[in-house]
Amino acid sequence: MKILLLFLTTALSTLVQAQQPGAPIDIQHYTFELTVTDSSNLVKGRATITLTGLKDTPRFTLDLKNMNVLQVTSNNQPLFYKHENDLLSIELPLAANDQKTITVAYEGIPKNGLIIDSNKFNHRTFFSDNWPNRARFWLPCIDHPADKASVEFIVTAPAHYQVISNGVQKEATDLGNNLRRTHYIETVPLPTKIMALGIARFAVQHAGDVDCIPVYSWVYPEERDKGFYDYAQAVDILPFFIKNVAPFAYKKLANVESKTTFGGMENASAIFYSEESITGTRKSESLLVHEIAHQWFGNMATEADWSHLWLSEGFATYMTILFFENKYGIDTARFMLDQNRQKVIEFARKKLRPVVDSSVTDYMDLLNANSYQKGGWVLHMLRHRLGDSTFWKGIRMYYDRFAGKNVISSDLQKVLEELSGQDLNQFFHQWLMVPGHPVLDIQWQYRNKEIVVTVIQQQQTPFEFPLEIMIGKEVKTLNIKDKKTTFRFPANEKPVIQIDPFVNLMFEGKVREIK
Repeated sequence: MKILLLFLTTALSTLVQAQQPGAPIDIQHYTFELTVTDSSNLVKGRATITLTGLKDTPRFTLDLKNMNVLQVTSNNQPLFYKHENDLLSIELPLAANDQKTITVAYEGIPKNGLIIDSNKFNHRTFFSDNWPNRARFWLPCIDHPADKASVEFIVTAPAHYQVISNGVQKEATDLGNNLRRTHYIETVPLPTKIMALGIARFAVQHAGDVDCIPVYSWVYPEERDKGFYDYAQAVDILPFFIKNVAPFAYKKLANVESKTTFGGMENASAIFYSEESITGTRKSESLLVHEIAHQWFGNMATEADWSHLWLSEGFATYMTILFFENKYGIDTARFMLDQNRQKVIEFARKKLRPVVDSSVTDYMDLLNANSYQKGGWVLHMLRHRLGDSTFWKGIRMYYDRFAGKNVISSDLQKVLEELSGQDLNQFFHQWLMVPGHPVLDIQWQYRNKEIVVTVIQQQQTPFEFPLEIMIGKEVKTLNIKDKKTTFRFPANEKPVIQIDPFVNLMFEGKVREIK
């Protein structure tokens, strides 16, 4: 698809969650009952929300923007509320660990979050597009990744539409008067960013089963054959992640053609892809791999705050490369890594920011090469440092520990340190918290049967890293930490010099022979 201090303890993950907007409550479950029509874009909603108090409080707030609240009740009793500044403040005394259920009746025309539009075939459609915090435009909620809840969507719509959502379909009932009621329920807790609803005319195919998980393709009927062919690739992608990471957490996987503003949106168990994703040539394989990878990384193990978005996008980016390496070979992976490195270099020349960047308040700005390509490079360098076996064990341990929970970058660091016995403090700090990357001027000279290599770091803050250099047919590893470092090697004849021959370092620079 579509970025707190790093060196804190894992326990801070819980603290971060407790401090998010909407505290002092934790949402346990949403039931959204929605009615849409073809006569207007007005959406009528009824949200039944079960919540738990995190501490004693006389009131709490929900996010809700540009919709009109009609009534708020609990146990059929009206509650006093204020709806201003895009927050719904509700008067309801709560003690710590108290559980209450409230119902919010509302209506309005969503200005965002739910896209009501015509698709490329000029047919009316309704598609959620919640990332990053646009669910508030059509759903009363805590619109932050740190608050996860199970969810139900109960939709009343004209009967000529089909409905797709998270979880499994529990009901599809014709109500008469050309109306149909469709009910989906997802029992796995989700952040709002990956709650999904699609209402359109679809062609639907059961593409196959993977480990008893049904995989479906939902596409516009006009490109049924091409869409079924393209999206069926998901059946061959799922086994890679199940084998190497963990079982699939949801009860189905639907790949859905949609009006999302992104190339793909990784909604849990109902991935939305752009209308341009279907060509009948399977050119979108990497897009499918990326969004399916998110079902583990980003959906189940979810960043606790936007600034740690690389734990979602960087993982999905690198997992795509690992899938392609497994399927097409190491040369393909190195080509992808080199392309991604160039994107990081280009981005840094325009905006010099750290990967974990809590200063960003327009979260769309986090959809950049730092979160995606550099985040992926961080994982690649960790793999190179730890070795394949330890790296994959660490990924599985990390996922096992944080599936269904929220994470910050130090949580991953702690897992990998625990497993490897290495101190990764410097690594995580320089690659995630320090803007930029090594910019190297590498000079070499051959004389008197000796190679002299000088590595000069030109960026402001020196990094510590291993630099692989191939001298003739021999690979040397140079440990760099100072602004300027010189190495000497014996050589009987003038060799060919190649820097980073196996594409293992995120850097830019030039190699110069000194005559």
